[in-house]
Amino acid sequence: MPLWAVLLQGHGTRTAPVVALLSEGCGPPGMMAGMRAVVQRVDGARVEVAGETVGEIVGEGLCVLVGVTHEDTREKAAQLARKLWSVRILQGEKSCSDTSAPLLVISQFTLYGDARKGRRPTWNAAAPGPVAEPLVDEVVAQLRALGAHVETGRFGASMQVSLTNDGPFTVLVEV
Repeated sequence: MPLWAVLLQGHGTRTAPVVALLSEGCGPPGMMAGMRAVVQRVDGARVEVAGETVGEIVGEGLCVLVGVTHEDTREKAAQLARKLWSVRILQGEKSCSDTSAPLLVISQFTLYGDARKGRRPTWNAAAPGPVAEPLVDEVVAQLRALGAHVETGRFGASMQVSLTNDGPFTVLVEV
């Protein structure tokens, strides 16, 4: 079974970090294109801009960093929202839809950084702000339409994110 299709060792334990790749296409990382999210199971998270808290979740939930590329669409945003709402990575193999756990959604163009050459990453694969912002907003709107409690960062701002990663448990989702 390919590495990207399974959870790594340590699933279900409190001692080993867990990283997984959940993808609609399930191919090797680097060969996939689409809207991307780094999802962390947290026991509380907040995002601040200029010292002001702009989004915060308390207790169990998901902190989601969302990256958008040039080919992404509103349909992909809706697909990502459905995946985030239903992915069963909370305690007891539950999802946010099962437990009404909140999500903190933060835009992060650096998920499309490419550092394979040279010493400085390129951001060519990241969608520009006028393309990315409405799609991140669409992910949030779709989550809320599904019944999710969603807090957000501020698009384009310099943000400070604080969280307690529970597990730690981090998943890369790509649609």
